[in-house]
Amino acid sequence: MISTQDWADARRVWEYHQMGHSPRACSVAIGLGSHDLGVADTAVDLYKRGMAPLLLFTGATSPTTRDRMPRGEAVHYRERALELGVPSSAVLVESRARNTGENIRFSRDVLEAAGVDVSSVLLISKPYEERRAYATARKLWPEVEIVSASTPMTLDEYVDSIGDARLVVDMLVGALQRLMIYPKQGFMISQPVPADVAEAYERLRRAGFTSRLLTANSPSA
Repeated sequence: MISTQDWADARRVWEYHQMGHSPRACSVAIGLGSHDLGVADTAVDLYKRGMAPLLLFTGATSPTTRDRMPRGEAVHYRERALELGVPSSAVLVESRARNTGENIRFSRDVLEAAGVDVSSVLLISKPYEERRAYATARKLWPEVEIVSASTPMTLDEYVDSIGDARLVVDMLVGALQRLMIYPKQGFMISQPVPADVAEAYERLRRAGFTSRLLTANSPSA
């Protein structure tokens, strides 16, 4: 059972994870691979709106995507973009990355190898990963401007799309934990966490929304 307080706390954390950036024209749009094909759909929408002349999809597979995307997240994203009318010449693929840090580093390498001059990046992720993606990119690619984007939706809409409310809250909590501990490990820049967000996080932890929290033996980044 998810209580009224749990939902209020989850909404506060959800709002914090979103950067509130207004999409604008950038050198390239990079879609971060995941189980969510909505990232590819949003990337295509932004491309068609003239926000980027080039799309780059990045991601290998993970335990949560291996069955659904056996050819790799980035490859499936590219296929989706082509289905939606993006020309193949406007889509690059980076198919090795297995975490957000590798998404950024390997994407940068692909763009450099392709001779693409990058001064700004439209970075597209799942809605609750906007801040994590931004903070990671600012650490690993500080010389470019980062504009965060995701599929516009409310928490309730996202829960409906996933079909598992408790899992979504667990993911919100896990993403916030990483924002708090990864800067000390050198994986991302530090982001201030408002007191009300930190309090919501602690209440959710105490309520048992802990399946996505890192432990001492968890892989990093």
